[in-house]
Amino acid sequence: MSPIAYTATIIAVAVVLFVWNKLPVVFVAMLTALALWASGVLTIGQALGGFGDPAVIFIASLFVVSSGLEVTGVTAWAGQLLIRGAGEESRARLLILTMVLVSLLTALISVNGAVAALLPVLVVIAVRLKRNSSQLLMPLVFAAHAGSMLALTGTPVNVLVSEAGQDAGVGGFGFFEFALVGVPLLAGTMAIIVLFGKQLLPERNGATMPADFSRHAKTLVEQYGLASGIYQLRVRASSPFVGTAASAVDLSTHPGLQLVAIQEGETAGPLRRPNVGEGDHFLVRGDAETAAAFATRMHLAFRDEQTDGQGEGTLFNRSSGLAEVVIPPRSGLIGQSVFPGMVTESGDLIILAVQRASAEIAAANATKDKGGIVLQAGDTMLLQGTWKALDIHLDDPDVLVVNSPELVRRQAVPLGPGARQAIVILLAMVLLLATGVVPPAVAGLLAAGAIILSGIMSVEQAYRAVGWTTVILVGAMMPLSTAMVQTGAAKLMAEHLVNFVGDAGPIALLAGLFVLTAIMGQLISNTATALIVIPIGVAAATAMGISPRPVLMSTAVAAAAAFLTPIATPTNLMVMGPGGYAFSDYWKLGLPLLLWFFVVSVFLVPLIWRF
Repeated sequence: MSPIAYTATIIAVAVVLFVWNKLPVVFVAMLTALALWASGVLTIGQALGGFGDPAVIFIASLFVVSSGLEVTGVTAWAGQLLIRGAGEESRARLLILTMVLVSLLTALISVNGAVAALLPVLVVIAVRLKRNSSQLLMPLVFAAHAGSMLALTGTPVNVLVSEAGQDAGVGGFGFFEFALVGVPLLAGTMAIIVLFGKQLLPERNGATMPADFSRHAKTLVEQYGLASGIYQLRVRASSPFVGTAASAVDLSTHPGLQLVAIQEGETAGPLRRPNVGEGDHFLVRGDAETAAAFATRMHLAFRDEQTDGQGEGTLFNRSSGLAEVVIPPRSGLIGQSVFPGMVTESGDLIILAVQRASAEIAAANATKDKGGIVLQAGDTMLLQGTWKALDIHLDDPDVLVVNSPELVRRQAVPLGPGARQAIVILLAMVLLLATGVVPPAVAGLLAAGAIILSGIMSVEQAYRAVGWTTVILVGAMMPLSTAMVQTGAAKLMAEHLVNFVGDAGPIALLAGLFVLTAIMGQLISNTATALIVIPIGVAAATAMGISPRPVLMSTAVAAAAAFLTPIATPTNLMVMGPGGYAFSDYWKLGLPLLLWFFVVSVFLVPLIWRF
């Protein structure tokens, strides 16, 4: 068999296995790369070279940046804005706002960056509104494909066709000239998705959808009887408590008021200094009138937003959070005495309450008796501390964490600690990508490095943030593009098609080039497809005596129409897991969009850029 025949056979088998959907997609992708080597089509360096490709590195770095935005609550904030703008009931308004947002972002930072940034936002929205993620994630990606035609920076293909126009002597395309065709593409895409998306998309969720933690704090404080009567009082400079030993603070002279904890003003963690200072906080429990009288007498200040004594806002905010832990069998804590307000051994967490299916726990929680509560297996404790302290100290075999504080914070704390730095890093990355000062992979790596160096995420967290399935899948499939180019298979297909339609007129040429580009674009990267088709299209236009400009723009539109398979683009793969999609789900919505892109590419483009 010839190299072309080997390549065609490998592609056919890979497509069948993808459609069959019985083997993991990563396994099929790796088999494809190894088959290209085993057949002699590629060397081992070429077959595995995709894993070192800049595009793969860029995608991996985007996962870290996206996770940084999620960890700091930026995505939760964006999700709240989308929900507020769209309303909880309007599917159409939510889809329209989402598609407008992703298309504008795509025009600046490319499809991969925009989808990676907004993917966790849409997952949070799906959980919060109890919608199937499959109804939201594919529209996100397909709208991003349309949005890539709004500006020169939307996709590398736009840069390629602009440079090809300059090389052909007809001039390149302006930065926003693509919008002349991009706006109709986006409008039609949005209309098709809003009108027919619900019927054409599956009703499904990803296997790893997170729980909804939007009301987590409220649930905890209600369950532990802390929903009201909890106040955080700041120590003023004139307070007699300034300089007092923390151990000497006694509220017994104020009946009806209980001191829960003393917190450091800077960190909101338990006080580590021996003496109370200005700016520190007293966490107290009692009725509102008693707390107000105590604050006035001792020169303490209520936090403005928490004068109502709602435990949810006082105990759970940007600085600190709550965690529920269970005492497992054989825990080293069994038999130890604890009481509400007690600081844990680490000195970073406060025990707010303990629960057991008996009455004595409730009594002990209400009053910090001298004996405390002797822990038993199955008891649950409510802990409070800074988010960082919760992340660090709950990785302890003596307790089982009911809900990960990290997952809770990502959903429930908009614009938390580090949010400002994360936004600045994102904007800096956007600026680097928009200006092209450095390659995209470098911009992504710089942004990911800044996320780690700023303390937003640790190196270990960054490792966990990378979607390795997507990274391996993209890296393993890239050699397929190399094989098609190197063996001449792609060029042979293109030349035959051009010869077939070349004498039928320029419209037929555009139609033929669209079909070829769109078909190849479902199997190999659209950038590689464009590199193959562009020179053939320019040569055909020159031979026919027409301007190459409409041919080049039509090719760019066709390359963006990568809708029919999950392997068509990295972003199609990104949403496959979170959306719970099968290989065959893509063409159902993708086919109507492909037809719309065909109409625009073949009939609208020549009206704007004349032959």
